[in-house]
Amino acid sequence: MITGRQEKLLDFLVREYISTSEPVSSKALKKACDLDVCGATIRNDLQALTEEGYITQPHTSAGRIPTQKAYKYIADKLERAEQMEVKIVRTSIVRQISETHDQISRQMQQMEEIMDKLEHGDMFEILNILDNWHKKLW
Repeated sequence: MITGRQEKLLDFLVREYISTSEPVSSKALKKACDLDVCGATIRNDLQALTEEGYITQPHTSAGRIPTQKAYKYIADKLERAEQMEVKIVRTSIVRQISETHDQISRQMQQMEEIMDKLEHGDMFEILNILDNWHKKLW
């Protein structure tokens, strides 16, 4: 299991490696990730990611490159984020539909009241209802 900081490092490392096709150094990671930790902490996190199989180092003085496990981890993370976004959008749409339905129901009820008043010929009451209805709409 990787920590939030390690995940941030891994995310940048994958993106940077995809962009440059060059191994990514701990110095570049520290600069780009804007983490408030020393370089040794980043190197320790990179070592932990190496031991977990997320990254590899072609040789001792080289930067790190992501493994297939890292690509899968990032892809799964993006998929989960996309699914969450879809759920949020669906929830918003359902709420808007419900609010619209409620609004239409209230307006239909008011229209029924107006029609009822028309049948009984109470023009003053009809004008009062229409005035109140107009005020609610605007």
